[in-house]
Amino acid sequence: MRAKHPDAIVVRRDLGMEPLPHAEPGYATALSSPGAMAAGLANGAMRLSEQLIQEVEAADILVIGTPMNNFTVPSVLKAWIDQILRIGRTFSSSRTGKAGLLRDRPVFIGIASGGVFTGEGANQPDFLTPYLRAALGCIGLTSLHFLPLQATAFLDDERLAAARETLLAAI
Repeated sequence: MRAKHPDAIVVRRDLGMEPLPHAEPGYATALSSPGAMAAGLANGAMRLSEQLIQEVEAADILVIGTPMNNFTVPSVLKAWIDQILRIGRTFSSSRTGKAGLLRDRPVFIGIASGGVFTGEGANQPDFLTPYLRAALGCIGLTSLHFLPLQATAFLDDERLAAARETLLAAI
């Protein structure tokens, strides 16, 4: 990306190296009522959530790289999602369902999987892509581009490196 757009500002969150904490009781309490939510922002329970939401709002493009863990998202990615899906801030809710409050933008999602979960030869269930479609769609991000890197458990180093390069070129 920087080769094509040298002035681009890149914000990187490596959730594997620096995992986010899972939602704490104060965060859950703040979400449970409008009055508590305002107090939660004041006492810091929502500070991390707000920071993460602002990062998403500032981005013109999002790139998510994730493994498929046991057919779905790893817990560190789930922790990030739990912080950015916030009623009244990133989505509204009514009798007819949820509506995203964020502007749509391209989201590229690279998925590494030891097995094959899509296309010809798929031999395992995929709960990750429908979950991400639902969760990110809930906040208004619907321009999702899934880029699978499959069968990594069966590729030698050379073929794995070539597959990674193909995936990066697609992004």
